[in-house]
Amino acid sequence: MSTSTTITRPIRSARATLRGLDSAWLQAPSDGTPTLYVHGVPDEGSMWTPFLERTGGIAPDLPGFGESGKPRDFPYGIEAIADHLEALLDHLQIDRVKLVAHDWGGAALAFAQRRPERIERLVLIDAGPLLPDYHWHRLARIWRTPVAGELFMLLATKPALRVLSREAAVAPGPMPEEWLERVWFHFDRGTRRAILRLYRSAPEQDLARAGARLSELTCPALVVWGERDPYVPVRFADAYGAVLPDATVERVPDASHWCWIDRPDLVERIAGWLGDEPITHP
Repeated sequence: MSTSTTITRPIRSARATLRGLDSAWLQAPSDGTPTLYVHGVPDEGSMWTPFLERTGGIAPDLPGFGESGKPRDFPYGIEAIADHLEALLDHLQIDRVKLVAHDWGGAALAFAQRRPERIERLVLIDAGPLLPDYHWHRLARIWRTPVAGELFMLLATKPALRVLSREAAVAPGPMPEEWLERVWFHFDRGTRRAILRLYRSAPEQDLARAGARLSELTCPALVVWGERDPYVPVRFADAYGAVLPDATVERVPDASHWCWIDRPDLVERIAGWLGDEPITHP
């Protein structure tokens, strides 16, 4: 039985140069196969702290985010994220992981398809869809548009972020202050540039091509999705469930894009599933 509810694991920060990029991550001791947590936009590895405390594992700051390097000439995109994750695991001499991805962290599926034997379990939480028939949300369309995206980033302020976050909150008002403070702390020029480059690297048709081999991921998979996600509609939870051979889909009706913030009990539920405990539906 998992001890995730009784142990708070110590988390430490680490960094190294990986393929020429200054790279930072958080790490906590694991029992057995470690979990690799991959964040999306506009987050960084510390968003996974509640999970790391329960399961241990590794939570990198992706290139362009958090404490990792944010070079102008980095090839921000799906394959570059996959390369970075592979370099990190090779540096840590970790052969096999349980993979958890949120939002743009879904780009980690490119690595998983490349090396399926290295993935023991898979959790997708409101993940970017490497699937057909997805259309970028309103904010992404702005970021993908030259000049408009740059103007948006130039004019972005903390109060504006607070107002904008209302669309991702289930409770009335903006996202929690802790989330806003954490995101804003790292929302510098390099991260703003990385976000624009990421979104412009991925036309909708390229997303589907990047997921062409998802059916080869035969490991147990859990797909958790907030039904009120304004960015990636919940139908993509079902689409992932249909293409992954051994998937369980859990739609969460009272949650949005960061569904574990709306439903903190999901942290324990996901941690239990990662520890091989059967998962119960809400």
